Amino acid sequence: MLDADRGAPDERSLTRVAWRRRFARLNENGNLGWSLAALLISLIALAPIAAIAILALQSSGDTWPHLAANVLPRAVRRTLGLMAGVGGLSLVIGTGTAWLVTMYRFPGRRLFQWMLLLPLAIPTYIIAYCYLELFDYSGVVQTGLRDVFGWQDARSYWFPDIRSLGGAIFVMSAVLYPYVYITARASFLAQSVCVLEVSRTLGQSAGATFWRIALPLARPALAAGVALALMETLNDIGAVEFFGVKTLTVAVYDTWLDRNSLPGAAQIACVMLLFVFTLLLIERSMRAHRRFHHTTGKYRDLTEEPLRGGAAAFAMLACALPPLVGFLLPVGVLMSDATAHLAAGLAPDFWRAARNSLLLASAAAGLAVILAVVLAYARRQTRSKVVQTASTLPAISYAVPGTVLAIGLLIPLAQLDNGIDAAMRSLFDIPTGLIFSGTAFALVVAYTIRFLAASLGAVEAGLSKISRHIDAAARTLGSSVSETLWKVHLPLLRPALGAAALLVFVDSMKELPATLLLRPFNFDTLATQVFTLVSLYRYEEAGLSALTIVLVSLVPVFMLHGVIVAGRPGASPSRGVLGPSPAAWVAQAS
Repeated sequence: MLDADRGAPDERSLTRVAWRRRFARLNENGNLGWSLAALLISLIALAPIAAIAILALQSSGDTWPHLAANVLPRAVRRTLGLMAGVGGLSLVIGTGTAWLVTMYRFPGRRLFQWMLLLPLAIPTYIIAYCYLELFDYSGVVQTGLRDVFGWQDARSYWFPDIRSLGGAIFVMSAVLYPYVYITARASFLAQSVCVLEVSRTLGQSAGATFWRIALPLARPALAAGVALALMETLNDIGAVEFFGVKTLTVAVYDTWLDRNSLPGAAQIACVMLLFVFTLLLIERSMRAHRRFHHTTGKYRDLTEEPLRGGAAAFAMLACALPPLVGFLLPVGVLMSDATAHLAAGLAPDFWRAARNSLLLASAAAGLAVILAVVLAYARRQTRSKVVQTASTLPAISYAVPGTVLAIGLLIPLAQLDNGIDAAMRSLFDIPTGLIFSGTAFALVVAYTIRFLAASLGAVEAGLSKISRHIDAAARTLGSSVSETLWKVHLPLLRPALGAAALLVFVDSMKELPATLLLRPFNFDTLATQVFTLVSLYRYEEAGLSALTIVLVSLVPVFMLHGVIVAGRPGASPSRGVLGPSPAAWVAQAS
């Protein structure tokens, strides 16, 4: 319709044209089905966050005033203190060790390069219970000291309290610093040798070069690594519960289960979401306008400065302590417990928990890979900004703590169960009960949504290796978009799909917060079994279950070794660089 005075299209006509263009982009090359599927998956992934916001608006009676006055201020202070301590200590350890093994040559350097990754295999709740078993009042160390010196009770001597905020910071940093180590080392390896050599030529010492050149250039990578460590800190419920540090995560757990107030728990969960989004904004602002690239296509290996004498001994000690504290000592405790109580550990409860963990993790891995393929392929096949934006939104779920995700999932699943039950009662007079909520299905959905970002990263990394000319050739030969995926892309994506499934499988095996809140009655996984036994002070009996989780988690850690340097163009094989491989996609997804 034309405006009579101006002879131009009116506003309604322009709106219709705009919507037609959006629909045309969605249906580009017949991809409407893929576009709608990607939008649906994105909505499902964001549904828990929307459900929490809606639930938090409901009245919680007298619970919220009590929480706001007595629980929330203390929980916020403890959470901020824990995050500040873990972030700072992880930054120092990860950055320092990454610089040493990258820029210096000293005895054991190649061994330390991969040993510094090992603490990634130990979840925070497992290392927490290991250090409680060692350093608590009834632990091995204090018991031994009392026997040697004849002390009668705790008033006879002073010993650091492991059940404290400081103890939680120390122990959690011991397993979270590798996030900073990985990103920092990759950044140092990618830096231009020319820039570092010019700094040394101008008379700067190695220390000055680190502070003035290398560290500012690595700031985006360091911000990303610290953000990952802080997200894991915010998500933790096992370690903080064992150490008696009442964080926001514990407050959500207690409000839901002890005070029986789901709206109150959702309101605290909204505060946690505020922490998450603030953390993401800070991380993005730290990286904003600080992207650097090389202006030359010539690359040489980084020059390693040899260390001797006291300097070499200091470097060896600095690189040996983190894996000793974060991996070797806890694994020693687990192996001792597992072997000493092997018969009790291999009881039917262990096998049931192991079976449940295996089935849940396998189902979540398979579902996450399928959804990731749909999202990544839809992005590849359409130029629609709606699809491009929506398909990246599920990555936010990786930053959402498991307790928050559990609350957000419970509401829509319960409503779905109630709707089905009401319909079956009215039509057939048959009650259906709980079909989705309160069952293993809820756990699989929670794992899938939480770790979909890791799977999506691996699949997209694999797709990026496949030339778009292959798509054009397949279409020229008469294959549809779906046939091209099935016959061409999926066979080429097998390594990436395997890497994506492995990432989700291992993360699901370790997941504790969401499992605690969503599991059915009398249903245990290895993670919840460890948590339950340790809560009952039955440390030794938890050894075998904890050791099983650690051994499974070692697989992706070994795959990461030697791959974090793969992104540096021109690196030589002598530096341990691998070509494109499943491990490379694992590193990119991480």
